[in-house]
Amino acid sequence: MEYVEIARAETERGELVLRERRDPHAPTSLELRANGVFVMDTLEVGSEQALAQAALAQVEHPRAVVVAGLGLGFTMHAVLADQRVEKVAVVEIEQALVDWMRAGTIPHGPSLLADERVTVVVADIAKAMAEARPAAYDLILLDVDNGPGYLVHDVNAALYEQPFLEAAARTLRPGGVLAIWSAAEAPVLSRTMDSVFGNVEATPYDVLLQDRDQQYWLYAARVTSEA
Repeated sequence: MEYVEIARAETERGELVLRERRDPHAPTSLELRANGVFVMDTLEVGSEQALAQAALAQVEHPRAVVVAGLGLGFTMHAVLADQRVEKVAVVEIEQALVDWMRAGTIPHGPSLLADERVTVVVADIAKAMAEARPAAYDLILLDVDNGPGYLVHDVNAALYEQPFLEAAARTLRPGGVLAIWSAAEAPVLSRTMDSVFGNVEATPYDVLLQDRDQQYWLYAARVTSEA
């Protein structure tokens, strides 16, 4: 197996690298790494698709959706496949990653970003939520890490704590849902979400990754109509 670097960027958070994995026994794929740590690839996209589909199922009318974290675009792609969705705001902190998607360095990027329902915001999701209009969205999908136990950057720990969760709740309409995907059970996150929203539902999902059965968790909290 051979890895060929396709693109590299130095950011405030460190090094971002896109590389191509060439294996004579498997399809060629792209891999994204941050500071040397594997983030995601185009070979295994089941968890991203499962996050979007499970989160969308929580909301009757997901007209306006926030996807926190662009990644390689697969969560966004699954959200756009739902015809109930009228607009998607993708909040991504790395300008380089957005540029790679727009330029076709990530080949499927231009077609995804050409969807007229998509708006890309280059910003920290915490700042974006703090500045967003109240009751603007029906669904927020937090997809910047694999949950609080698997952070891409240490500063992301704040995204699973009460101040950020309260800011996210303010941007949701009555009945709106904050959905957080986690690669492991996260009881502290569950308790914190419950303290903010007054409810939380933790649901395990079986995902097949690299021919292995993995169990992920979706934590979903809803803004009640009485809130």
